[in-house]
Amino acid sequence: MIPTLRTERLLLEPYVPADEEDFVALFQDPRVSAWMGDGPVAEADDRALFWRIFTKVYARELFAVWAVRRDGLLVGHAEIKPTEDVGGHEIVYALAPAAWGSGLGTEVAEALVAYGFGTLGLSEVHATVAEPNVASLKLLGRIGFEHVRDLTEEDGSTTHVLTRRP
Repeated sequence: MIPTLRTERLLLEPYVPADEEDFVALFQDPRVSAWMGDGPVAEADDRALFWRIFTKVYARELFAVWAVRRDGLLVGHAEIKPTEDVGGHEIVYALAPAAWGSGLGTEVAEALVAYGFGTLGLSEVHATVAEPNVASLKLLGRIGFEHVRDLTEEDGSTTHVLTRRP
């Protein structure tokens, strides 16, 4: 069972089927998808991803995935999951561009880290960030993440692996 997390301004709670359109809109926004996974994908792929959250992730209790809400509106996505690329648990989050620059990213990231250390009992939490994503690199640096190594992607680009310890 995935718990609901609260921050000063946000509610992180499990997705519900009615979130599909907002989820797809978030992931289809090229300003958001540029930094997620392998970049922009077809709308049908994002719809399939949304339903896999229910049929695979939640059904098998694989890892925690949340809808990020502010004042009842879906403004982002958050998760913490084990990832072979980093050899531990990685935080993943995305916010709608309208929420950028207001400190909400810091709230989400801190909530995920607290869940990792507190609820999951982790000794470290990781994040992977594409080298050009300066805003996320700065945010994570401000909250105690340190650059530990780089991954070279199939397209030759660089992804930074960042780690935070309690």
